[in-house]
Parts: sequence; structure tokens; C-alpha cells
Amino acid sequence: MSENHEVPVRVRFAPSPTGPMHIGGVRTALFNWLFARHHGGAFILRIEDTDQKRYAADAIHLITEGLRWLGIDWDEGPEVGGEYGPYIQSERIDLYQQWADWLVEHDLAYRCYCTPERLAALREEQRARKQDPGYDRHCRTLTPEQRAEYEAEGREHVIRFKMPVDGTTTVHDLLRGDITFDNHQLQDLVLLKSDGFPTYHLANVVDDHFMQISHIMRAEEWIPSAPVHRNLYDAFGWEMPQIAHLPVILNPSGRGKLSKRSAGFTEGGRKVPVLLYEFQEAGYVPEAIINFLTNVGWSFGDDREVFTVAETIERFDLGRVNPAGSSFPLEKLDWLNGVYLREMDPNRLAVLLKPVFEQAGYEVNLEMLRQAAPLLQPRIKTLSEAPAMGAFFFVDEFAPPPVEELIPKKMDAAAVLQALERARDVLAGLPDFTAATQEAALRALAEELGLSAGQLFGALRAATTAQRVSPPLFESMEVLGRAESLRRIDLSIGALATAG
Repeated sequence: MSENHEVPVRVRFAPSPTGPMHIGGVRTALFNWLFARHHGGAFILRIEDTDQKRYAADAIHLITEGLRWLGIDWDEGPEVGGEYGPYIQSERIDLYQQWADWLVEHDLAYRCYCTPERLAALREEQRARKQDPGYDRHCRTLTPEQRAEYEAEGREHVIRFKMPVDGTTTVHDLLRGDITFDNHQLQDLVLLKSDGFPTYHLANVVDDHFMQISHIMRAEEWIPSAPVHRNLYDAFGWEMPQIAHLPVILNPSGRGKLSKRSAGFTEGGRKVPVLLYEFQEAGYVPEAIINFLTNVGWSFGDDREVFTVAETIERFDLGRVNPAGSSFPLEKLDWLNGVYLREMDPNRLAVLLKPVFEQAGYEVNLEMLRQAAPLLQPRIKTLSEAPAMGAFFFVDEFAPPPVEELIPKKMDAAAVLQALERARDVLAGLPDFTAATQEAALRALAEELGLSAGQLFGALRAATTAQRVSPPLFESMEVLGRAESLRRIDLSIGALATAG
């Protein structure tokens, strides 16, 4: 593998605005961005919206906001500008038409007048003969008179590229070495559609040339198009950028590509997120996603799995990219996300958790959440787990749990009622309501009552949180405050007294 950096490094991420961003596209954007930052180059965002039938009106916004959320900034592109713009392909149609016509004028492409009906019949015939489907180059050898006749009829046409029909085409891939294709197996692909819009093949070659792209890093699925692009560059007389096809991301099981159809449930009964917004909704934070995706197909080295973006930029080069497909271990992402949550500033965590609680239906006091966040922090792996753990802080009308859940093992209702009444009196009389003061007094009470600390504390946890599992009891009551804690204990005392 060799990378030529004699020219300035300029890379691009060129998504099609057909819907929300797929995590595979995010990984492509990330690798391009890291490569540019490592080499002090430019990262360009280009929107390839020439497929107007699949265009989604809000997709560009989803792309730009998703990249910003991840911290992936672009040096040129929509909303930023740059000297090689515009960066939305539908605004560059004249350029593509100019160069498609140039190819025709130099006998490197031709106008194809085949009707949809003829092409459909051709496919049926090929299928019947068990041949590979493809265009038969019918219009490649039209006489000037035949072309003039079609033009006079006003027949619509596309422009197809004249691929060489003999020999081979070799493309050098920075990850895979030389890849050689037999030309007789390649198609005369459409470059310009009948509506005047270019196909991917023409538009990306023209744009990469005029935007002075030095390196193309794109998904492995585009390998079959590489010889077409190689021949297009040669036809134009332009130098082809260096190219690397990034490894496919596999399902968590390691079987099959992670695609939009992967959404559903894995063998473990777990929903597989595949779109960026699904990761956001699942409660993952940007730095964990970045760290995780960097590890899918690339190795930091030193057996390290947790590293900062700055550390990644310092080391990022294509020599550490494994061209083989990499699985998508969600358990690893969960673990990484937990690492980043535990290391996060609690104030930032509280800000991130506020909309999560609100979406779950709770009205959140941010100041209380700032106090509760450090208690939740070591106990959650994703932001979305927080409401189940800490909802008791924000319930509008607290209700005690069923009586049976107030009673710890080896105790009965009468004993729990007595313990809660005594604990309430102790808590009400404390000089302060700090966790340390509570704990010292209640440990002494448990000993006096002949109970284990676990029995008394379990009853109090159920009484104040209505949960068997919660953040630390005394710190939680400190956040709730003395008045609210006593009110909840009173409710449980009332429930026990009524039941008895």
C-alpha cells in the first residue's frame, strides 16, 4: 500500500439525500474526516441529489445535523461554502451536461434512443436465455442517418459511455492492491439520463475532478463501478484520485451486511439500530459512537479500545484499516457508552438526561436532576436507561408500592410498620439531612431494632422510591429532601396500617 500525499489531501463525503443516515454512511464520513484531519487536509461535504425520484425533502437537514451532533465538521460544503461550489449536485447540472456532450463529440460516448419497452423486452429475452442482464449496445453503432431519424421523431435519449470491449481494466485500491476487471463483462452505463440529470458515475467523476479530490474512500459495494470510473478518467484525460474501498459492516452476528433491512431483533432479542437517529434515541452519546465506529475496521493499536478523537487523528492512516468485513458488536458499544457516561461531567449528563426524562413523560426540575445525575451515572450504560432507574425523583404523584413489596425477607407487615415509624421519627429529628448523617443514625436504629441494615434500608428504599433497585438510598433521600422523603414514608406507613 502506498499513499501519495504530494498533492494536498482533499477528501469528500457524498451522501444521497434519500432519508436518514445509515450507520455505514456515518462510518464512511468518519474515516474520510479522520484521514483529512490526520494529514492536515480538507474534508468536503457534497450532496449527491441527482436521483430526484428518491429525494427526501428533510434528508439534507438530517445529514448536516447528524454530522454536527457527532462533531464531524466540514471545510467546504452546504452551509459553509467554498471555492469549488456549489456542493449540491442538482445545482451543477450544466457542468455534467457539458462534459457528457464533450464525450459524445469525441466519440467516447453515444446517445441511446432505446425505449423502455425495448429495454424491457431485451431483459426478458436475456432472462429466457439465462444470460446476464445488460444493455446490448444497440445504439453504439447507429448510423448518422438513424440518429437523425430518431431526433426528427423527437425520441428521448440518454447518453451512454463507450466502455472498451476488449482487454482488461486495472484499478489500484489502497487497501486491496490491484483489482483487474475483464472489459467484455462491463456495461455501457448511462451517464446522462433523459431528464438531463447525470447518473452517479458521471457526476462523481466530474465533481471529484473539479473539486480536486485527492483520495476517495467509499464503501466496498462500489468496487464494481471502479473500472467504469477508471475508464471515464482516462477518457477525459484526467488523473484519477487514489481510491480505497472500505470494508463492509456486518450484522452483530457477523453474518451478512448491516443494512436497513437489519433493523429488527438479533438472536438475543435485541433491536438492532442501523440509522443514526436510532442510536441517538437509544441513548448513545457522540463520543462513544465515534470511538466505536473507529474500531469497526480500523485498529488504534496498543490493544486499546478507548481513545479520544485527538488520539485517533494522530494515528489515523489507511495502513491500520482491515479490508475484511467487520462485525457490529452492540455489546461493545454499550460498554463504551457506559465508559463515556461515567467519565462525563455530571452537569453535562444532567442536560443530556433532561429531554430523555421528558420524553418518558416526566416534568423535570433541572436542579434536582443535576443532583441526581451523579447517582445515576455509574448505573447506566445508555441515557435511555435513566428513567427506569431514576423516575422516582420526578413522579407527579408518588404512590407507594404494593404492601408485599414493602416487606423484606424474614420480616412481616407489623415489623416493617414499626421499623418505618421509628425510622421516620429518627429522620425527622436529624440536625441535617445529609446522606452521611442519615446513614449513621439509621444503622444505629437497625441495631436497636434487631434488624440487619439490609432489612431496614430495603424497607426504606421501597417506601421512598417504590423500587427494589435504585441509586444509593441515603443520597437519593438527600436529593428528594427531608419533607418529600418523610411524606413518602408516611404514605407507606398508611398503606401498611390499612393492610394490617
